[in-house]
Amino acid sequence: MPGVTIRALTLDLDDTLWPVWPALERADQDVHAWLRTHHPAVAEAWPIPAMRELRARIAAERTDLAHDFTTQRHLTMRYAFAACGIDDAPVEALWEVYFAARNAVELYEDSLPALRRIAERLPVAALTNGNADLERVGIAAHFRHHVSAREIGAPKPDPAIFRAALERLGAAPHEVLHVGDDPALDVAGARAAGLRVAWINRRGEPWPAGLGDPPELDLPDMTALADWLDAHA
Repeated sequence: MPGVTIRALTLDLDDTLWPVWPALERADQDVHAWLRTHHPAVAEAWPIPAMRELRARIAAERTDLAHDFTTQRHLTMRYAFAACGIDDAPVEALWEVYFAARNAVELYEDSLPALRRIAERLPVAALTNGNADLERVGIAAHFRHHVSAREIGAPKPDPAIFRAALERLGAAPHEVLHVGDDPALDVAGARAAGLRVAWINRRGEPWPAGLGDPPELDLPDMTALADWLDAHA
């Protein structure tokens, strides 16, 4: 990335700063435990695998909600209760159970020290398709902005979400480095929107075929990103 001038970062959250699956697994377990206590008939009718299958079916049917995981889950809850003859599903209570566990993430060891270093020198915007809450996770102080697919109405790799982040940062595409773990959503999506890109490739995987040239920055973790910015940005 010769002659690079980086004025800001956009940063993916799930699987970039923390592994998301353990939190999602725990969230499903906590919701099921709540159902066993408060609505045992629903819990019996909808064990975790069945509830996941229902959620996947709703996501496939409601492609207009591809940007909105929160509403997808709300609809899943309502459908599960309605199938048990209960029209007034306790969506808010269930959502709080789910959301608390979903945000009880365990950051990768390198993430927070690197994020602190980066945020001291450059403005950082969270840019995510997910519904993590920076305040609940405890890292909001390190971000200038939080741009989500649900808010914008378009998920990565749609250029609209990248453009929204650029507008908030007040920067041109070539001045912003997007950082994320997903080759298609993060790297290819950001590159198509004109941003510079860094791939956080924690498992050292080869660049997938069919996504164009490999990114110039293929980094093993957030520490490597902070070191690169110290040397080049």
